[in-house]
Amino acid sequence: MKVRAVALFSGGLDSSLAVRLLQDQGVEVKALHFYTGFCITEHKRRLGLKREDGSHYVNPALRAAARLQVPVEIVDISEEYFEIILNPRYGYGKNVNPCVDCRIFMLRKAKEIMEKEGYHFVITGEVLGQRPMSQTFERLMLIEREAGLEGYILRPLSAKLLPETIPEKLGWVDRSKLLDIRGRSRKKQIALAQKYGLEYEQPAGGCCYLTDENFAYRFREAFSVEGRITRDDLILFSVGRHFRLPSGAKLIMARNEGEVRFLQGFRSRYSYACRRDGRGTFALIKGEPKEEELKLIADLIARYSKREPCEVSFNLKGKEFYIWGEPVEDSVAEAYKIYNRSEAKYGA
Repeated sequence: MKVRAVALFSGGLDSSLAVRLLQDQGVEVKALHFYTGFCITEHKRRLGLKREDGSHYVNPALRAAARLQVPVEIVDISEEYFEIILNPRYGYGKNVNPCVDCRIFMLRKAKEIMEKEGYHFVITGEVLGQRPMSQTFERLMLIEREAGLEGYILRPLSAKLLPETIPEKLGWVDRSKLLDIRGRSRKKQIALAQKYGLEYEQPAGGCCYLTDENFAYRFREAFSVEGRITRDDLILFSVGRHFRLPSGAKLIMARNEGEVRFLQGFRSRYSYACRRDGRGTFALIKGEPKEEELKLIADLIARYSKREPCEVSFNLKGKEFYIWGEPVEDSVAEAYKIYNRSEAKYGA
């Protein structure tokens, strides 16, 4: 019998190693990459941004799967995922990351694909004790039960520290060739990657906006002021500079050309403002600013569009008009900016 497994696959160090360890045992692997809409690298790729060295961002799962020579399926769960974020049964981590609910949801999807396509079990790159919310022994077992996959999730990097799985009991996988990695250090994984010649972007995670402090601050601020979070909010929290006006209206302003194009895609749903000549930034207006705040918006547009006076074009609920903008002082802009001032690195 040809043993076949599906793998939860981010394309990072741990998931790549998990796949490689099973390949070494002759297991046929199909990688499943779940698209949530909150991957930082993928978001930058879609905006057309470049790395410091000038290279383009690429989807890490596609690149890693190609190197491992495994087929990869991109599973778009972005629509269903919003409900997980807004109402996580098992709560959030340090920021607004519903890691336990997220894992259960992805594994249920993996189970559906496994059963439909005739695979035998599921592989993950999870490491016991690596993440305090979702990778304790108790949480790993909880996630397995809730996903309906008890005994059918193999975690090759920590398998020797966990209960024997059905693939091991049936002899599909040799337990003696699996690992016993525990904790947050990636030293063993890095050494193993060097042995296999595997490339990776960074040893740790960090590709999810939901774990980002700035994203979480915007999430909590919006809920506090507006009383709810919309699907658009969850997308827009990761884009641009955010300003809260005295009326409660919000300004979301692009920081680069990629964000200008991205925010322009929301013009049919929101009011907006930009320089009349099209140069510089672009800003969505969420809510209804007071008339006296329109000059402030024009001045903020001028500040973040070449720092020069300019005529600002408004489209407010379909009504078009123009206001002359004068660049505000940085201290004025700072007063309205939404970010965690105790974490000043997010003020740009």
